[in-house]
Amino acid sequence: MKISLQRVDDGFRMKAVDEQGHVVHMDASPETGGHGNGVRPMHMLIMGLGGCTAIDVIMILKKQRQEIQDFRIEIEAEREKDKEPALWEKAHIRFLLTGHIEPGKAERAVELSMQKYCSVAETLRRSGTQLSWEVQVNAGLS
Repeated sequence: MKISLQRVDDGFRMKAVDEQGHVVHMDASPETGGHGNGVRPMHMLIMGLGGCTAIDVIMILKKQRQEIQDFRIEIEAEREKDKEPALWEKAHIRFLLTGHIEPGKAERAVELSMQKYCSVAETLRRSGTQLSWEVQVNAGLS
């Protein structure tokens, strides 16, 4: 893998480009001197967790012939307080699935992703992050 970064303003905004030409903009918060014109790098790590586990779960459910009509993830995460560097202390992931999906299969797919397949989850776990999750299938539908 090869990533290139280039500063694009007088502050902390960076343009990151991967080998395939995909672009992501990162910046610091205004409180730390940035302009808020991009994703903060630590937030990107949590976004990566969501993307990693989403791919796993969708792949597993498709192999089980489950029909996914909508798939969403919400993540709430907290960093360590009064530490430098401030690592992620805990993250809770809410999986919201809609479709013709057996709840037991959805729960098993999430468990497999979070405990076996998702490399980002394991990276965070090894750094001491407490990971928790919940699965909701067809919540709010009657």
